[in-house]
Amino acid sequence: MRRSVWGVLLGTLLAVQLTSCGGTTTAGAGAPSSSSGGGQRTITVFAAASLKQTFTSLGQQFQAAHPGVTVAFSFAGSSDLAAQIANGAPADVFASADTKNMDKVTGPGLADGAAKDFATNVLTIAVRPGNPSGITGLADLAKPGVKLVDCAAQVPCGAAAQAAAKAAGVNLTPVSEESNVTDVLGKVISGEADAGLVYVTDVKGAAGKVDGVAFPESSAAVNHYPVAVLRDSKDKDTARAFVEYVSGAEGRKVLGDAGFGAP
Repeated sequence: MRRSVWGVLLGTLLAVQLTSCGGTTTAGAGAPSSSSGGGQRTITVFAAASLKQTFTSLGQQFQAAHPGVTVAFSFAGSSDLAAQIANGAPADVFASADTKNMDKVTGPGLADGAAKDFATNVLTIAVRPGNPSGITGLADLAKPGVKLVDCAAQVPCGAAAQAAAKAAGVNLTPVSEESNVTDVLGKVISGEADAGLVYVTDVKGAAGKVDGVAFPESSAAVNHYPVAVLRDSKDKDTARAFVEYVSGAEGRKVLGDAGFGAP
């Protein structure tokens, strides 16, 4: 009788141990436990202000395709972002609206390898809906009484505006120069300005809040957008995967739908 009882107890104990071991093996074969924090990663992307809508969308798609990854963004003028990186701001990826500001990062060796072009963009004139000032081209922006805003010269959209104005032989005298293209667009939308020089993607993304006036001299100032993994990234593998995603088929579709050109 005693042997029978001990046999039942030993059998039960062995079954519990096997069941416990089997459960651990099954969990280990799947995703890391969220309580342990395993597999949870965050990369920080510094990106030009003109990329806000497209990169926000791409970040969401990338996260969905890479469970456990969070993409955090900092959007600003490319010159400001390049300066922040040079001063040691922590980031994993930098996407600039021009090569000049990317060179400020790759030149001193702050990038992990070469930058890759992933898109192009051109300027247009943003005006209030219905174009009440009757703007038809760059020459109209120099007329007395026209309140023009554009980007500061060190910002990619500002450098492009100067190049376009030079090609047109027009002397532009803006009432305000902004640190990024988003602020230029905002002043036109609010009615603080009659017109602003922004990218075609900004007008398209404004969803009817402004109208766009194309001008031929914009072809003299095409901006190429490069992206690079940064040298001090704490997660270069994920950062590289994001760069490949942006420059790959998924990224080009989102960028193309927003009005960006191919690199």
